[in-house]
Amino acid sequence: MQSTMATARANVLLHSFCFIAVLASVLLTGFAAEDPAIYLVLMEGESVAFHGGSPSSHLNLNSEVLKAHAMQLEDSHDQLLQSNLETGSYSKLYSFKHIANGFAVHTTPSQAEKLKYSPGVKMVERDRGAKLMTTYTPRFLELPEGVWTQEGGQRNAGEGIVIGFVDTGINPAHLSFSYNPLRPFTSNISHFSGACETGPLFPATSCNGKIVSAKFFSAGARAVATLNASVDILSPFDADGHGSHVASVAAGNAGVPVVVNGFCYGQASGMAPRARIAVYKAVYPTVGTLADVISAMDQAIRDGVDVLTLSVGPDEPPEDRVTFLSMFDVFMLYARRAGVFVVQAAGNRGPDPSSVVSYSPWAVGVASSGTDRIYPSSIALGNGERIEGVGLSGPTFGYRLLQHRLVLAKDAINPIGSFPRTPPYVEECQTPQALDARLVIGSIVICTFSEGFYNGTSTLNAIINTARALGFMGFVLVANPAYGDFIAEPVPFAVSGILVPNVTNSQVILQYYEQQTFKDARGFPTRLAARASIGEGRAASFRGQAPIVSRFSSRGPNIIDRARKPADVLKPDILAPGHQIWGAWSPISALEPSLAGHSFALLSGTSMATPHIAGIAALIKQYNPSWNPSMIASAISTTAAKYDKNGELIMAEGSDIGSQYPSTPFDSGAGLVSPSNAMDPGLVLSSGYEDYISFLCSLHDTNPGTIKTVTGELCNKPLDHPANLNLPSVTLSALNGSEIVRRVFMNVGSKPESYSSSALPPNGTTIDISPPSFTIAPQGTQELVIQFNVTQAMNQFTFGELILTGSLNHIVRLPLSVLPVSI
Repeated sequence: MQSTMATARANVLLHSFCFIAVLASVLLTGFAAEDPAIYLVLMEGESVAFHGGSPSSHLNLNSEVLKAHAMQLEDSHDQLLQSNLETGSYSKLYSFKHIANGFAVHTTPSQAEKLKYSPGVKMVERDRGAKLMTTYTPRFLELPEGVWTQEGGQRNAGEGIVIGFVDTGINPAHLSFSYNPLRPFTSNISHFSGACETGPLFPATSCNGKIVSAKFFSAGARAVATLNASVDILSPFDADGHGSHVASVAAGNAGVPVVVNGFCYGQASGMAPRARIAVYKAVYPTVGTLADVISAMDQAIRDGVDVLTLSVGPDEPPEDRVTFLSMFDVFMLYARRAGVFVVQAAGNRGPDPSSVVSYSPWAVGVASSGTDRIYPSSIALGNGERIEGVGLSGPTFGYRLLQHRLVLAKDAINPIGSFPRTPPYVEECQTPQALDARLVIGSIVICTFSEGFYNGTSTLNAIINTARALGFMGFVLVANPAYGDFIAEPVPFAVSGILVPNVTNSQVILQYYEQQTFKDARGFPTRLAARASIGEGRAASFRGQAPIVSRFSSRGPNIIDRARKPADVLKPDILAPGHQIWGAWSPISALEPSLAGHSFALLSGTSMATPHIAGIAALIKQYNPSWNPSMIASAISTTAAKYDKNGELIMAEGSDIGSQYPSTPFDSGAGLVSPSNAMDPGLVLSSGYEDYISFLCSLHDTNPGTIKTVTGELCNKPLDHPANLNLPSVTLSALNGSEIVRRVFMNVGSKPESYSSSALPPNGTTIDISPPSFTIAPQGTQELVIQFNVTQAMNQFTFGELILTGSLNHIVRLPLSVLPVSI
């Protein structure tokens, strides 16, 4: 009995202790400090640009009425925060006033939750951060012979157009951005009202006439990170290099010598070399925030840029809403409403499907391709064999006459060194201490792609530093069968070097080396008889197949939400060169030590493709000043090329290194941009702000209340189907039976023209077009009714095209992307 009672008391005590422990845990959790974050808030009420209902990017912002309205908006933001959040719990970072009414605040999740339900608040979104989407191309795109000639040559190409760059800033001392007083600008840019902010490494003289405005935005970065004063420079100066590169590709001066390591690679020119540059620095080497990016966008539109270039942005969809209604996309919508052409990087997450991060039809999403320029290099072995590779470096001493000792890094280990016997030390040439200086001095050293490179902890820069410290004659980085082939990009080397990324070729080098190397019983080399020399790797060759969609370039289909449901909007929109592009650089090179001290860099990414389209849009705007942004986008798309320079269908790089497949619109959009044809497209398709609202109202996944909440607009005229937005493409993400899609074309030519319509139907469909032919007067419009019919259900998208052939030699092409679901 006593034992039973004792057991009962023990159980009661045990349960009591458990209850107290659980209660304590709950209390501790409830009172635990929350991690603050940046939140972006959209408010009710018209912004300055749309005050009074007349959208314009060129308002008189100095008018007393607009100044008062801007002050009223900022006061309302402060009052909202003061009345709804606890004192000391938040820090307002920005007030957005020009193209949208809202603000950015640094606060805790619980305080942000209060804001969601505060009067006048439309939307609250957590900052997702901003990422960088990391010359010969003017000639590859036929600009000197085509568009530049129409514009009066490179001396005038881009005159009167201001291109805005939201990026990492600019290196104002670079020749690509210099001002030549002997060639003054003659254009009037009175529509632009930017200003120059000064600061470290950015004196007032930086805004020199070529650079017409420069500002920096850092409140978001300073709120979420401890900035490094040596690289996170609080001025428009670019310590990274990315922003300078992007600006130079779009609008850099013509004919600037590209000199790296004392070698001239040719001359670089921007797409629109006489366009002016407006700089909005919003991303720092330490961190990038969406708050800074959006504030920069707001300022750029306020200043009056004609083109807005976004090679930065979030690289994932929003958490709790459709992709088109994220804060970033809403700001791009308002920029388009203000009359600004917005161009955006498609992303660098290819070749996975639905990896695009450009979603909305009001921004042009750009995919990346290579050009036909390659930089071949080779290593000549002592037995006469020659192995090709990659490496922007000069030849070894006495090339063609002298060969040098070849030694494998594993056979040149320092016998008395105190270092870990791991691949980075033993095989990958990452530190001078690991190698025997007597064996490697004056030798060509074979380094092996191994664990460190595979994990991303080893670098080419470390090999170069080791080579320089120990006096290598040169180096070879060979592929490792254990890890397979690797991707080799041409990088300028300060020493002779070559990358051999193919396992088969690497084995040829290693087998020759082993045959010529004699070792003792312990495996130590006693005689190194292998010899080799490295050839010139800096001379360009123009024999490559081109264009080919870059492996890294993000792919469609476009998505409507985080669940990756396909959208009825084609992305990417267009293909442009973005692989191995020369551009201006910043010598600090905060994130790329291998490029430190250089004034030019050879980079790849949709970041590099995007400014090509920005510059081309500037040229089109200069030639056709009355065109709205959607007309420019249409001209770029409908005249794009789907075939490569050999007349074959453009190919796309696949997941496996070296693999290719025929591209589809989900890889290349409408195709490779053709600037000369885009200047005179014949017909264009136009969409305005009201059309985009009608498109949003037609989305099945979004109710009219949400559209009203986010945009302030009522759903009075929803489209019959989202695919009826008047875009220069047609995408049907779920075709059941049949669907009628309409497109309205405008003749932007100076003469009447007759067109005949034809179609290449996507597999599993038939297409009927009405009318099959038509004649259209200058500035006239013509509606086409396109009926899609399912003949066979398919389990994946299929592709085709609609072609309008004009009597005056205009050809208008619309890509078709359809998923036939049921008959």
